[in-house]
Amino acid sequence: MRFMRVLIAGGSGVLGRSLVVQLRWAGHEVTCLGRSPVRLLAARDLGAEVVACDALDQLELTQAVQKARPDVIVNQLTAIPATLSPRRRSEQFAATDRLRTLGGRNLVAAGRAAGARRLVAQSVAFMYQPVGGWIKGEEAPLWLDAPSEMRRSVAAIAELEQTVLTARDLEPVVLRYGYLYGPGTMLAADGSMSAALRRGRLPMVGKGDGHWSFIHIEDAAAATVSAMGARAGGVYNVVDDEPAAVRDWLPVLADALGAQRPRSMPGMLVRWLAGPYAVSVMTEQRGASNDKICAELEWEPKWKSWREGFLTGFG
Repeated sequence: MRFMRVLIAGGSGVLGRSLVVQLRWAGHEVTCLGRSPVRLLAARDLGAEVVACDALDQLELTQAVQKARPDVIVNQLTAIPATLSPRRRSEQFAATDRLRTLGGRNLVAAGRAAGARRLVAQSVAFMYQPVGGWIKGEEAPLWLDAPSEMRRSVAAIAELEQTVLTARDLEPVVLRYGYLYGPGTMLAADGSMSAALRRGRLPMVGKGDGHWSFIHIEDAAAATVSAMGARAGGVYNVVDDEPAAVRDWLPVLADALGAQRPRSMPGMLVRWLAGPYAVSVMTEQRGASNDKICAELEWEPKWKSWREGFLTGFG
């Protein structure tokens, strides 16, 4: 891959930092934008230029992007809290939803003004409508009529994707990442989801039919680098080779963490305690296939399955 100037919006996050490492190792020039000067220090220490900038401020963002003169812009804008509560999901994701809608529009406009060639944007692979088969390709519809706690977030994701895919003068790529695990994530050995499992607060709901697709943080970054190449275009699921039902992966995660096996709880009780969102992700959520990205970009995950990754990839 030829030399590139890459701008990462949201580069102070865990995926952004992993991306900086891989891009710098390959010899590319990297600029990271973020709201927090303190959090940007980590990206600077990894070799990136850093700029404190509010993506919701169109003028400030445009000036920052024009100064960086990027060939490729990577949109990793999120504001997800370190610990999530199913009951407070809508409140906790409000800032991220706004970054995905208004921030996404601002970034497209700034990229066009700066003459960028390509825009790669973060989306998610676990918002497919829960109908039909358990494993979904990129053509499957998103769950726009999801439970109220997540409906605004699905709409924001759909708007972000549409904004990117219809952007004039930019080569668009949308990456739908699976659930991230590995150092710095909620599914790290010291992450909040792992802590909840250790405390017995992550039960098996119903029969655990819901399917999850995972991706190690380093594999997600590697796929993002691949998406900057000339062959990439459109929407890709970025997940490992083994989507799995909750009843299969949750006990394995508990064993890897040295935690007790999760207890089973009926869906009606969990709905009362934590709301319908908590039930839906554990009982009806769909997994995703990585066939398209593996075929078109000749990418494959280093951790091909969460079975291996939960044992060796937590850091």
